[in-house]
Formats: sequence, structure tokens, C-alpha cells
Amino acid sequence: MLSPAKPGTGWLLVACLISAITGCGPAEQPTPSNGPTTGTVRQPTGGRTSPAAGTRDISFDDIAFEMEKGSAFSRELLPERVTDLASSRIRIRGYILPSFQQSGLTQFVLVRDNMECCFGPGAALYDCIVVSMEPGRSTNFSVRPVAVTGVFHLKELIGPDGKHLAIYALDGEEVR
Repeated sequence: MLSPAKPGTGWLLVACLISAITGCGPAEQPTPSNGPTTGTVRQPTGGRTSPAAGTRDISFDDIAFEMEKGSAFSRELLPERVTDLASSRIRIRGYILPSFQQSGLTQFVLVRDNMECCFGPGAALYDCIVVSMEPGRSTNFSVRPVAVTGVFHLKELIGPDGKHLAIYALDGEEVR
């Protein structure tokens, strides 16, 4: 079940980063010219299960969903293929959103793209995951894509204005 982020857990910094740098959220999603109701969503891969401890290899396409441009997020928008991933061990590739800290990152935002194209500012709500590394684990910033392994959660991060900044979280076990 989705739950709002609790204050004092470092989420405020992450929320500011998401909002200020990526613009993750529904307001700026592109609308195709053939209809006013949905954003651009790629075909999901379905995720492959790796023999290593039942880890599912997924992509950001697997957690994308249709959402009306400018509409507020509601849990009913999530397709079953996304809700079925909740509490699953996954591995997903993406980019670490740059922050002021370069090493010893225990919390960061994983984004679909490195902001050199349309997934930068104004990215869709489903194009970012807030990663909190497990206690005692950390990673360093990299400009190259990384693969993050951990337990996936549906967790709403709501900004001070009441709008959703993120809806996905990952308990990070490993970053490669």
C-alpha cells in the first residue's frame, strides 16, 4: 500500500532535488497528437527473473503507466504489472541524479535518463525512484548508467504543495 513519506527521514532533501532538478511529476508529461488523454508510455519488457536470489531485471518501461497530462496521481492509475512488483527484489538500470554529495551516498534518486534528452526536466512521475541504501551500504555518484538491486516499494513522496514528487522507492542493496 502506498504511504506518504514521513518527515525527518531525509526525504525532504530528495524531494527538493526531484522537484528542482528533474521536474518528475505529471504536469510536464508529453501528450501525443492523436489524443489528449495519455502521456508517452513505452511497451514494458515484462521483467526477467534472474537466477540470483529471484531478482527480477526490469526497466523503467516496466513501471510506466498511462496518465492524463496535468492530472493528479491516484493509485488506481497503476497497472497490475506495477503493483505486482511491490516488495519484489529487482534490478533496474538508470542514472544517479547529481547532488551536492559525490561519495558515500546513502540516499539518491535514480532516473531513467541523464537529462540529455526528453527525460530531464519535466520527466514523468514514473521516471524516478528514490533509493535508500540498506544500513551500512553506500555508493558513489557516477555519470555512467548504474544497475541498482534492491526491494521495490510503492511509496508516495508528496511535496509541500500537495503534489506527488515520486511514487516509487527502492531499498538499495547494491549499485554497480
